[in-house]
Amino acid sequence: MTEESKSRGVETAGYGEVCVALGSVKLGELTVSRFILGGNPQSGFSHLNEAMDREMMDYFTSATMKALLRQAEGLGVTTHIARADHHIMRLLREYWAEGGTIQWIAQTCPELGTPQRGAENGIRNGAKAAFIHGGQTDNYFANNKLPDLAPVIAMIRDAGLPAGVAAHRPEALEWVDEHLDVDFYMCCYYNPTPRDKSAEHIRGSKEWFHDADRDRMTATIQHLSKPAIHYKILACSRNEPRAAFRYAASKLRPQDAVCVGIYPNGKVGELEEDVRLLEEGLREAAEQT
Repeated sequence: MTEESKSRGVETAGYGEVCVALGSVKLGELTVSRFILGGNPQSGFSHLNEAMDREMMDYFTSATMKALLRQAEGLGVTTHIARADHHIMRLLREYWAEGGTIQWIAQTCPELGTPQRGAENGIRNGAKAAFIHGGQTDNYFANNKLPDLAPVIAMIRDAGLPAGVAAHRPEALEWVDEHLDVDFYMCCYYNPTPRDKSAEHIRGSKEWFHDADRDRMTATIQHLSKPAIHYKILACSRNEPRAAFRYAASKLRPQDAVCVGIYPNGKVGELEEDVRLLEEGLREAAEQT
């Protein structure tokens, strides 16, 4: 337990053992912890409002970002999903040079250009796997361009990395599963805003988080041929955490993992508690089978 945790009465002992007990999954040949640290908060994507976006960007200095990565490693979290943008790549290279070991799964970035550009950034800067951003996949699906992703997947594979595809729309994942060969899927529980015209998330745009979308996505996951990483399970802080992790745990297949972004400002122990909630949810799900 850290001194800061003691001062706030937050019990952290044993969380590393819990995370290890959660086990790991394979994305192609890559082994990752079943709890994966997400990266949206570090890049200022709150999916709440622009004021919260700015608050997150102000909070996540290089020092606080690296502290979170160290905390994750100490808890047994082996893997971090983050954008393949210049800020994140520079930060991770610095972190690794200082002895950090967390694995990076690179997410392509619509604002930097094509999926190829984002995948190349990951490949050249130490990623252990890469996937196509969900907004890009949704946009390609809406415009009948999903076959154009095949060369990107091949490029990632040719570099020796597992290749994945993310989406907010279950129909897009169903098409990919039938027509393309990938190693894993990133499955968003919600479809907050249309990406038909633009793959980018537009800050300040109206978003919605409907349980029907979540149920549709988790039903689709059960039929996907490759491992799925479940994300936005908390609806970007809109869902009560215990209930959200219980729901996700009930839908996780043995080959699946969960990705959760952490914004610990004023909430020391949030990461530890999320790890514990996933463990509790999985235990409850196992008892009910």
